Amino acid sequence: MRVSISHHTITKGFLFKKTYHEVHLTVAFSHEEKQTIIQRGLLKTKLLDRRPADAKNDARDEKFEMRVEHLMNGTTDQFLCATPSKSNIYEEGLLDALQQMKLWLSDNADTASSKTVEF
Repeated sequence: MRVSISHHTITKGFLFKKTYHEVHLTVAFSHEEKQTIIQRGLLKTKLLDRRPADAKNDARDEKFEMRVEHLMNGTTDQFLCATPSKSNIYEEGLLDALQQMKLWLSDNADTASSKTVEF
């Protein structure tokens, strides 16, 4: 699994311009990792709860969840943060979630073998 994270500053709005800090994430899975995800039915697994800086107050939280299926096809995931500090905190959360996912994929790759233990 290869992860690429980059930070960009963007301005949105026509009359009332506001500056946001956008974090771009691209994940390239190996062939074996893709097969594990598909065979074990892990596409709908939630990796991260998040809420972008420009989200409406009444928007459902489920709309902003990051799931494995969002990262599978190699497209870039873009997430808006209000400040550079929040974008750095978000990046740390992303890296933690992706490290856990890598461990989780390696655990799901093979079934456990039998063991005999004597105490």
